[in-house]
Amino acid sequence: MRPEKSTIVADVKERLNQSPFAIIADYTGMQVTDFEGLRVKLDEAKAQIHVVKNSFIKRAFAELSLPDISVSLVGQTVMVTGESDVCAAAKALKTFNKDSNGKLPMRTGVLDSALLSLEQLIVLADLPPKDVLRAQLLGVLLAPASKLVRTLNEPAASLARLLKAKAEKASANE
Repeated sequence: MRPEKSTIVADVKERLNQSPFAIIADYTGMQVTDFEGLRVKLDEAKAQIHVVKNSFIKRAFAELSLPDISVSLVGQTVMVTGESDVCAAAKALKTFNKDSNGKLPMRTGVLDSALLSLEQLIVLADLPPKDVLRAQLLGVLLAPASKLVRTLNEPAASLARLLKAKAEKASANE
């Protein structure tokens, strides 16, 4: 392989090593202005989009012992990688695809060396943001403790209400 090509493959491998995920999509029919808008949305999700030749992606995946995605590497291909949140990147791609009348359909993805189907990517895109998921989990974890505190406080609160009612009744009778 020529030195220029090996440098490109090394760059793709470095991007894949730095990212816990990669999403492969088809960009046929997209214009430069479309890419600019998409890059802004992906930047908000802390992800980047790269136009890479299929053979370079295939070689980088093989050298990193990642799953074989060669069946998805047909036509014009982009690879999306990011810092941490695959859900935010998948959501940005899904939203862009919907807004642009199908100009950027996702094909497949890899998350922590596991192959993701299109259906799995769509499920990830439909998940709420990470902060919302954390808040929901915290609510679930705190619910039993809150219920226990209410249960333990109820006898004392009932006694206090009973004593107050007795005191009001006694003062009304005087």
